[in-house]
Amino acid sequence: MRPAFGGIDFGTSNSTVGVVRSGQPQLVPLENGQPTLPSAVFFNFEDGYTYFGRRAIADYTDSIEGRLMRSLKSVLGSSLANEKTRIKARQIGFIDIIGFFIGHLKTRLEEDAGGAVESVVLGRPVQFVDDDAEADAKAQGELEKAARAQGFRHIAFQFEPIAAALDYEQTVIREELALIVDMGGGTSDFSIVRVSPERARSNDRKGDILANRGIHIGGTDFDRLLSIAHVMPELGYLTPTKDGKRNLPASYFVDLATWQRINLVYTAKAMTDLKQIRFEAARADLVGRFIHIVEHRYGHALAGLVEKAKIALTEQASAEVKVPLPGARFAAEITRAGLEETIAADIERVTATVRQTIADAGVPASDITAVFLTGGSTAIPLARRQILSLMPQASVIEGDIFGSVGLGLALDAQRKFA
Repeated sequence: MRPAFGGIDFGTSNSTVGVVRSGQPQLVPLENGQPTLPSAVFFNFEDGYTYFGRRAIADYTDSIEGRLMRSLKSVLGSSLANEKTRIKARQIGFIDIIGFFIGHLKTRLEEDAGGAVESVVLGRPVQFVDDDAEADAKAQGELEKAARAQGFRHIAFQFEPIAAALDYEQTVIREELALIVDMGGGTSDFSIVRVSPERARSNDRKGDILANRGIHIGGTDFDRLLSIAHVMPELGYLTPTKDGKRNLPASYFVDLATWQRINLVYTAKAMTDLKQIRFEAARADLVGRFIHIVEHRYGHALAGLVEKAKIALTEQASAEVKVPLPGARFAAEITRAGLEETIAADIERVTATVRQTIADAGVPASDITAVFLTGGSTAIPLARRQILSLMPQASVIEGDIFGSVGLGLALDAQRKFA
């Protein structure tokens, strides 16, 4: 039997599970042999089962009747965490749904271990909630509650960028002062850490962590901003009423552009409001597209198209969000320059957080010898350019974009529970 402990990186967009085998960290296959699992839950109303990951998204996009939940990590520490949502005839709490997903990860971990696993290190962002220590502690407590309800008895937490640093340290051949950049789906986290082969053997690493900071900005925020700026106008956003006295209310457009709020548009009240908005709109045809998308539960699919366009723009000069839905067919082209203009303010806030992390460490930026990049949002050219410009002398190391945190959490679990 393999060691009965592991590390879980429950991410906003994707999740991984790490274990240590023969002294080396590895990721557990979670779905069809793949080590990453999209953080998605689908309640299938047709067969009564709950599905996770790619299967969840595929069932939803295949128009199977049910309810899709994504970006659940974003509700931790927010007012939504204590609320319930209707799943067919049941009212289920958001924390319970997070528990279902963690329970699925635990099942995969136990299948790999060949028995029960009761000890786990859970990754957490440096800040679940910006500048609110009480809400941040509440968010960690909610995640611990969800994990404990699934049978984990011994639970520890580790900052995600520190976990990434532990993974990076496995490859260093001399001492480095490293900036760890972890930009994921929901948060951007930064740590400045001394790493070396000798330090890697120490159980107490507190003295090696010079600074930690994070900000609640990540890939799903960029998706939302991109959708609001370039897609929602095709559905009536910022268009005027017939009398020209005001623009249409913005709230439903923002909800449809926000992963964790899409389901709020699928209520009877929302549909009543949308029909009234269409009646008042100067461009009723555009609002009609919006209503058609809601009627066909196409909101998550639309968000997925926006996300794909964002990813494509990391390498291409332009991309298209093309909606093939009859009754709501349209295409919105987005350029790399358009993406960068849309997210510029958020990227500047991220860059300012890096500057403050360096200041907190009490070292000049020129002393940082390596920048270790992990998390999907580090692929965004604007983010990468601005962050790296602060330390032009440092070597740049590309980590496993989706796996470094999970691997580091496994190493941390070995230290804590072996």
